[in-house]
Amino acid sequence: MPDAEEPGGRVVLAGAPLGNTGDASTRLREVLASADVVAAEDTRRLARLAKDLGVTVRGRVVSYFEGNDERRTPELVEALRSGAVVAVVTDGGMPSVSDPGYRLVRAALDAGFPVTAAPGPSAVTTALALSGLPSDRFVFEGFLPRSGSGRRSRLRELAAEPRTLVFFEAPHRIKGALEDLAATFGADRPAAICRELTKTYEEIRRDTLGALAEGAAQDPPRGEITLVVAGAPAGPPAAPGDDELREAVARREAGGESRRDAIQAVADAYGLRRRAVYALVHEKP
Repeated sequence: MPDAEEPGGRVVLAGAPLGNTGDASTRLREVLASADVVAAEDTRRLARLAKDLGVTVRGRVVSYFEGNDERRTPELVEALRSGAVVAVVTDGGMPSVSDPGYRLVRAALDAGFPVTAAPGPSAVTTALALSGLPSDRFVFEGFLPRSGSGRRSRLRELAAEPRTLVFFEAPHRIKGALEDLAATFGADRPAAICRELTKTYEEIRRDTLGALAEGAAQDPPRGEITLVVAGAPAGPPAAPGDDELREAVARREAGGESRRDAIQAVADAYGLRRRAVYALVHEKP
């Protein structure tokens, strides 16, 4: 590992409040006030946060988000080489958790600079704790694929996961995500929609996937959403890949079964919803 050219340069990952500024730590205030460079996911939100906290950001403020992090990272490493303390702040929660930060962490470590944190709130663990679902073992999946076919394919891979699952989802995609979850995991699987955590309009909807999907169709949740889903109970074997499922249906049809019966039989064999297998079989390549 190469050595840092100048002592003192380091990265500080600063956890920002999810919404309620009362959750800001003393260390966050200190980091924002003292850092030589503050790399912010949204510089305007940083300005509002600093104002609400009564903090004056004296260091250089630069934008650092998913669209420019590849270009910006070498600049920040150069700042580290000059001995600068570089703080990374996202719109809310901990940097690097489905937010900018990982690329800089990796580059700083590769260049021999230390990385530390001023820990703060996390939407993942907050939603998990509020969901009422088992929290001793869990899996964080971040955002699901945006396309329906890609999302269904990923969910089929996760259908047999026994640990509690945590997802991030956008308001305009939550209805489709819940429908696919209900079809793939089973409508009776317990889950919780956690929206606007720590904010004025915080809401936790706890129910089955089927009921939550129906509710989202009638009253779509808004704001930032974290979705928590119970792990799979002991039961049928994990479903194979898409091509294998199609082949299983085709084999049954070749053996004389109707397509309807073949789809139902394959769905039953792997604990899948019939409509999920039906959609896969009739999916356009």
